[in-house]
Amino acid sequence: MALECSNSTIKRSEKGTHVLLHGEPGVIELVADPDDNPGDWYVKEHGGGVTSLEPKVFGRLFVSDTANYEDLDFVSRSEA
Repeated sequence: MALECSNSTIKRSEKGTHVLLHGEPGVIELVADPDDNPGDWYVKEHGGGVTSLEPKVFGRLFVSDTANYEDLDFVSRSEA
């Protein structure tokens, strides 16, 4: 079962988190958190978000508004 994506989910996300992107399995490669990295270019430009890797259709995709991006579903945390 996939979890609904929200800004609080992003802040708890980490590299390696498993997701579904438009129904295809993927993984989070980068979490851009304004609280942790306020000077990074992607935080300055987009206010944070996540980069996911879905190799079958999309490749890499940066999603800045994950709370309203209905085709990104969190599946499970990465294995520690």
